[in-house]
Amino acid sequence: MQTFKSGFISILGRPNVGKSTLFNRIIGEKIAIVTARPQTTRNRILGIKNVEEGQLIFLDTPGLHEGRSELNRRMVQTAMASSWEADILLILIEAISPPVEEDRKMITSLKENKGIPFLIINKIDLVRKERLLPLMDQYQKIHPFEKIIPISAITGEGVDILLEEVLRVLPESPPYYPDEIFTDQTERSIVSEMIREKVIDQTYQEVPHSSAVTIESFKEHPERNLVVIHG
Repeated sequence: MQTFKSGFISILGRPNVGKSTLFNRIIGEKIAIVTARPQTTRNRILGIKNVEEGQLIFLDTPGLHEGRSELNRRMVQTAMASSWEADILLILIEAISPPVEEDRKMITSLKENKGIPFLIINKIDLVRKERLLPLMDQYQKIHPFEKIIPISAITGEGVDILLEEVLRVLPESPPYYPDEIFTDQTERSIVSEMIREKVIDQTYQEVPHSSAVTIESFKEHPERNLVVIHG
């Protein structure tokens, strides 16, 4: 009899390494917003990937960095808290540069975590393949990862291999959520984040990055394929 697996996978990394892009690709829905600006993700976002052999519950997290503001400190606390509740850690780094001090500090800060650590080298579509093996060797010397997997969250290259490896080490467990649920985010909160994404992209020079969007009224008109939003 085939066993069923289920568990939590935390996606961690410095700002702008592609965590939310990978999260959205895996879930198959745009739940987390993506911009070119760092520290876009502020809260932990849960997304569920159901496959025949199990249920993979992914946690998208704010970027790990040494921020000075209260908002930045809280974002880092959110990311670290998410790492402690996870069975598996996906630590994202970029293929376009060698390890820097911030990468080493981030990896060191996660060493006491109970989650099984995977190193995910993202953005391999931007580099020549011969650069990957030396980079993998550099990171393996920093920490003995369960697996180092090169991927491109943009093109999808390597993501299927990533999911196979995650499922391989996921604990046996019944599903935590019904099949029809793919996130813990409400429709209103997703819409609010989508609006914030456009604000960041189009008015980043005029509007502070720390701005928030509040929806006061949200009315659907299915017969007209229309949603009326007041903020």
